[in-house]
Amino acid sequence: MNVGRVRWARAGALVAGAVTVLAASTGSAALQRMAKPLIVPALATGLNPARDRVLLAGLAAATVGDILLIDPDDDSALEWGARAFAVMQGSYTYLLLRGGARPAVVDAIPRYAGWAAATALLARRQPAVASTLSLYGAILATTSTLSARSPSRGGDRRLVIGGVLFTVSDALIVSRRLFLTEEGHRRAAEAVILSTYVAAQVLLVEALASG
Repeated sequence: MNVGRVRWARAGALVAGAVTVLAASTGSAALQRMAKPLIVPALATGLNPARDRVLLAGLAAATVGDILLIDPDDDSALEWGARAFAVMQGSYTYLLLRGGARPAVVDAIPRYAGWAAATALLARRQPAVASTLSLYGAILATTSTLSARSPSRGGDRRLVIGGVLFTVSDALIVSRRLFLTEEGHRRAAEAVILSTYVAAQVLLVEALASG
Protein backbone atom coordinates (compact mmCIF):
# COMPACT_ATOMS: atom_id res chain seq x y z
CA MET A 1 0.00 0.00 0.00
CA ASN A 2 1.28 3.46 -0.93
CA VAL A 3 1.20 5.26 2.42
CA GLY A 4 1.45 8.71 0.90
CA ARG A 5 -1.42 8.06 -1.49
CA VAL A 6 -3.56 6.68 1.34
CA ARG A 7 -2.94 9.80 3.42
CA TRP A 8 -3.95 12.08 0.57
CA ALA A 9 -7.04 9.95 -0.05
CA ARG A 10 -7.97 10.17 3.63
CA ALA A 11 -7.45 13.93 3.64
CA GLY A 12 -9.62 14.36 0.55
CA ALA A 13 -12.40 12.26 2.04
CA LEU A 14 -12.30 14.15 5.33
CA VAL A 15 -12.41 17.54 3.61
CA ALA A 16 -15.34 16.48 1.42
CA GLY A 17 -16.98 15.02 4.50
CA ALA A 18 -16.51 18.20 6.53
CA VAL A 19 -18.08 20.30 3.76
CA THR A 20 -20.97 17.82 3.56
CA VAL A 21 -21.55 18.00 7.30
CA LEU A 22 -21.52 21.79 7.13
CA ALA A 23 -24.01 21.67 4.26
CA ALA A 24 -26.32 19.36 6.20
CA SER A 25 -26.19 21.46 9.36
CA THR A 26 -27.00 24.66 7.45
CA GLY A 27 -29.57 23.10 5.13
CA SER A 28 -27.59 23.84 1.97
CA ALA A 29 -28.72 21.16 -0.50
CA ALA A 30 -26.62 22.71 -3.28
CA LEU A 31 -23.40 22.49 -1.26
CA GLN A 32 -24.23 18.94 -0.21
CA ARG A 33 -24.85 17.92 -3.84
CA MET A 34 -21.39 19.23 -4.67
CA ALA A 35 -19.45 17.70 -1.78
CA LYS A 36 -21.13 14.46 -0.73
CA PRO A 37 -20.51 12.52 -3.98
CA LEU A 38 -16.77 13.20 -3.55
CA ILE A 39 -16.30 11.51 -0.17
CA VAL A 40 -16.03 7.90 -1.26
CA PRO A 41 -14.27 8.51 -4.62
CA ALA A 42 -11.62 10.43 -2.67
CA LEU A 43 -11.07 7.36 -0.48
CA ALA A 44 -10.93 5.16 -3.57
CA THR A 45 -7.95 7.07 -4.93
CA GLY A 46 -5.83 5.47 -2.21
CA LEU A 47 -6.59 1.94 -3.39
CA ASN A 48 -4.79 -0.37 -5.80
CA PRO A 49 -7.13 -1.08 -8.75
CA ALA A 50 -5.51 -4.46 -9.42
CA ARG A 51 -5.60 -5.61 -5.79
CA ASP A 52 -8.73 -3.96 -4.44
CA ARG A 53 -11.33 -4.74 -7.10
CA VAL A 54 -13.98 -6.00 -4.66
CA LEU A 55 -13.51 -3.02 -2.38
CA LEU A 56 -13.66 -0.60 -5.31
CA ALA A 57 -16.90 -2.21 -6.49
CA GLY A 58 -18.35 -1.73 -3.01
CA LEU A 59 -17.24 1.90 -2.97
CA ALA A 60 -18.83 2.51 -6.36
CA ALA A 61 -22.12 1.27 -4.90
CA ALA A 62 -21.59 3.49 -1.84
CA THR A 63 -21.13 6.52 -4.09
CA VAL A 64 -24.46 5.77 -5.76
CA GLY A 65 -26.01 5.48 -2.31
CA ASP A 66 -24.50 8.78 -1.20
CA ILE A 67 -25.99 10.57 -4.20
CA LEU A 68 -29.39 9.02 -3.66
CA LEU A 69 -29.42 9.93 0.03
CA ILE A 70 -28.64 13.62 -0.41
CA ASP A 71 -32.33 14.05 0.34
CA PRO A 72 -32.84 11.60 3.23
CA ASP A 73 -36.57 12.30 3.37
CA ASP A 74 -37.38 11.00 -0.12
CA ASP A 75 -38.74 7.48 0.47
CA SER A 76 -37.97 6.17 -3.01
CA ALA A 77 -34.42 7.52 -2.93
CA LEU A 78 -33.98 6.13 0.58
CA GLU A 79 -34.95 2.64 -0.55
CA TRP A 80 -32.68 2.70 -3.60
CA GLY A 81 -29.91 4.14 -1.46
CA ALA A 82 -30.33 1.30 1.02
CA ARG A 83 -30.05 -1.20 -1.84
CA ALA A 84 -26.84 0.44 -3.03
CA PHE A 85 -25.39 0.38 0.46
CA ALA A 86 -26.42 -3.27 0.82
CA VAL A 87 -24.10 -4.00 -2.11
CA MET A 88 -21.33 -2.10 -0.35
CA GLN A 89 -21.93 -3.94 2.94
CA GLY A 90 -21.93 -7.22 1.02
CA SER A 91 -18.49 -6.44 -0.39
CA TYR A 92 -17.21 -5.57 3.08
CA THR A 93 -18.65 -8.81 4.47
CA TYR A 94 -16.97 -10.81 1.72
CA LEU A 95 -13.61 -9.17 2.43
CA LEU A 96 -13.96 -9.72 6.17
CA LEU A 97 -14.75 -13.40 5.67
CA ARG A 98 -11.88 -13.75 3.21
CA GLY A 99 -9.61 -12.18 5.82
CA GLY A 100 -10.58 -14.81 8.38
CA ALA A 101 -13.29 -13.02 10.37
CA ARG A 102 -15.98 -15.27 11.81
CA PRO A 103 -19.08 -14.30 13.80
CA ALA A 104 -18.96 -14.59 17.56
CA VAL A 105 -22.10 -14.86 19.67
CA VAL A 106 -20.93 -12.11 22.01
CA ASP A 107 -20.68 -9.74 19.05
CA ALA A 108 -23.78 -10.92 17.21
CA ILE A 109 -26.36 -10.70 20.01
CA PRO A 110 -26.39 -6.89 20.55
CA ARG A 111 -26.21 -6.15 16.82
CA TYR A 112 -29.02 -8.45 15.77
CA ALA A 113 -31.08 -7.39 18.80
CA GLY A 114 -30.72 -3.79 17.64
CA TRP A 115 -31.68 -4.83 14.13
CA ALA A 116 -34.79 -6.64 15.41
CA ALA A 117 -35.85 -3.61 17.47
CA ALA A 118 -35.38 -1.26 14.51
CA THR A 119 -37.29 -3.64 12.26
CA ALA A 120 -40.23 -3.70 14.66
CA LEU A 121 -40.27 0.10 14.95
CA LEU A 122 -40.11 0.57 11.18
CA ALA A 123 -42.88 -1.94 10.57
CA ARG A 124 -45.14 -0.03 12.94
CA ARG A 125 -44.16 3.56 12.12
CA GLN A 126 -42.77 3.52 8.55
CA PRO A 127 -44.30 0.50 6.78
CA ALA A 128 -43.70 1.93 3.30
CA VAL A 129 -39.92 1.55 3.65
CA ALA A 130 -39.73 -1.07 6.39
CA SER A 131 -39.00 -4.16 4.30
CA THR A 132 -36.15 -2.58 2.33
CA LEU A 133 -34.53 -0.96 5.35
CA SER A 134 -34.92 -4.12 7.43
CA LEU A 135 -33.15 -6.21 4.79
CA TYR A 136 -30.36 -3.67 4.63
CA GLY A 137 -30.17 -3.67 8.43
CA ALA A 138 -29.68 -7.43 8.50
CA ILE A 139 -26.72 -7.12 6.11
CA LEU A 140 -25.30 -4.25 8.18
CA ALA A 141 -25.63 -6.32 11.36
CA THR A 142 -23.65 -9.11 9.69
CA THR A 143 -20.88 -6.78 8.56
CA SER A 144 -20.74 -5.13 11.96
CA THR A 145 -20.61 -8.50 13.74
CA LEU A 146 -17.70 -9.67 11.59
CA SER A 147 -15.82 -6.40 12.04
CA ALA A 148 -16.20 -6.54 15.83
CA ARG A 149 -13.42 -9.07 16.38
CA SER A 150 -11.19 -7.37 18.95
CA PRO A 151 -7.42 -7.02 18.51
CA SER A 152 -6.96 -9.59 21.28
CA ARG A 153 -8.79 -12.05 19.01
CA GLY A 154 -6.76 -11.15 15.94
CA GLY A 155 -8.94 -8.28 14.76
CA ASP A 156 -8.19 -4.72 13.71
CA ARG A 157 -9.16 -1.82 15.95
CA ARG A 158 -10.09 0.24 12.88
CA LEU A 159 -12.63 -2.39 11.87
CA VAL A 160 -14.12 -2.53 15.35
CA ILE A 161 -14.56 1.24 15.60
CA GLY A 162 -15.62 1.61 11.98
CA GLY A 163 -18.28 -1.08 12.31
CA VAL A 164 -19.69 0.54 15.44
CA LEU A 165 -19.73 4.00 13.83
CA PHE A 166 -21.51 2.71 10.73
CA THR A 167 -24.15 1.07 12.91
CA VAL A 168 -24.58 4.27 14.94
CA SER A 169 -24.90 6.33 11.76
CA ASP A 170 -27.60 4.10 10.31
CA ALA A 171 -29.42 3.80 13.63
CA LEU A 172 -29.57 7.59 13.74
CA ILE A 173 -31.11 7.63 10.25
CA VAL A 174 -33.97 5.53 11.60
CA SER A 175 -34.27 7.63 14.76
CA ARG A 176 -34.32 10.86 12.76
CA ARG A 177 -37.16 9.58 10.60
CA LEU A 178 -39.19 8.21 13.48
CA PHE A 179 -38.75 10.70 16.29
CA LEU A 180 -37.53 14.12 15.12
CA THR A 181 -39.90 16.70 13.69
CA GLU A 182 -38.30 20.07 14.47
CA GLU A 183 -36.16 21.24 11.53
CA GLY A 184 -33.18 22.30 13.64
CA HIS A 185 -33.07 18.94 15.38
CA ARG A 186 -33.30 17.11 12.07
CA ARG A 187 -30.42 19.11 10.61
CA ALA A 188 -28.29 18.47 13.69
CA ALA A 189 -29.05 14.76 13.51
CA GLU A 190 -28.15 14.67 9.81
CA ALA A 191 -24.82 16.33 10.60
CA VAL A 192 -24.06 13.65 13.21
CA ILE A 193 -25.19 10.91 10.81
CA LEU A 194 -22.80 12.17 8.15
CA SER A 195 -19.91 12.70 10.59
CA THR A 196 -20.11 9.14 11.90
CA TYR A 197 -20.57 7.80 8.36
CA VAL A 198 -17.44 9.52 7.03
CA ALA A 199 -15.35 8.37 9.99
CA ALA A 200 -16.64 4.81 9.57
CA GLN A 201 -15.83 4.73 5.86
CA VAL A 202 -12.29 6.00 6.39
CA LEU A 203 -11.57 3.43 9.10
CA LEU A 204 -13.19 0.48 7.32
CA VAL A 205 -11.73 1.16 3.88
CA GLU A 206 -8.19 1.63 5.15
CA ALA A 207 -8.40 -1.50 7.29
CA LEU A 208 -9.91 -3.64 4.52
CA ALA A 209 -7.39 -2.39 1.97
CA SER A 210 -4.47 -3.28 4.23
CA GLY A 211 -5.91 -6.64 5.27
